[in-house]
Amino acid sequence: MKTKNHFSGLSTLAATILWVVGGFCQASLAGDENFVSADILNGPERTPAFVLRDKYRHPSETLAFFDVQPSMTVVEIWPGSGWYTEILAQHISEGQLYAAHFAADSELKYFRESRQFFEEKLKAYPDIYGDVRLAEFSAHTNRLTVPDSTADRILTFRNVHNWMGGGDEAKAFALFYRALKPGGILGVVEHRARPGTDWKTMKKSGYMTEAYVIELAEQAGFVLDASSEINANPADTTDHPKGVWTLPPTLRGDKSQRQQYLAIGESDRMTLRFRKPLGSKP
Repeated sequence: MKTKNHFSGLSTLAATILWVVGGFCQASLAGDENFVSADILNGPERTPAFVLRDKYRHPSETLAFFDVQPSMTVVEIWPGSGWYTEILAQHISEGQLYAAHFAADSELKYFRESRQFFEEKLKAYPDIYGDVRLAEFSAHTNRLTVPDSTADRILTFRNVHNWMGGGDEAKAFALFYRALKPGGILGVVEHRARPGTDWKTMKKSGYMTEAYVIELAEQAGFVLDASSEINANPADTTDHPKGVWTLPPTLRGDKSQRQQYLAIGESDRMTLRFRKPLGSKP
């Protein structure tokens, strides 16, 4: 795993102190590919179509980078149909997993139907999802139904671009900051645009620059700990006719180019780890 640590400007002693005080476990952040149990990753509880995407999404390495421990309180933002939830619900065996889905009273039919599907999935497998707490997240209405300063980790996978549609991306990071404990980590995976891509193009394409995502987090009060190339895809040029949705799993657009886009695979992605500073207020 290629990881960039953003303590490079500090002395060795100062960096060591920050790691200890911040509660880092250096071994757990090393990207151990066995961080999540193989029984979970390969278990019959996972949707077979979801397992096929592991080669693009690297769940074990990603959760290791975010240091998601089984005893923690973890919030998954907008879990969709539960790709990561299938893993997290079993990995968080001693802690508490919040699935912060779309609002039940959303005006958007897609949001309501997606949440209903997710609720039915949780109810259908109580032995797996019985301890998952269903919450709501809406940046547009400034709502995250998780108690303030209680989460050890907040995770969002390929969602930041969605909040740009209503200009709500800054609100989202403010809500994350409020829900995290001081010292807690925000883990972000997002489609990555080329440096210098303008806001309008980001909004249209679904690809975002690392610089913009980092700016959003820092404006909310977060500090960037590190970035990783776990979910990078050098084959992705990021300039597709239908934006990121041209690539799998969506494959929107010209069907005659389907094999070309399947060969590229899923999008090039940034993987960023932010920390809420110790001593900070909600």
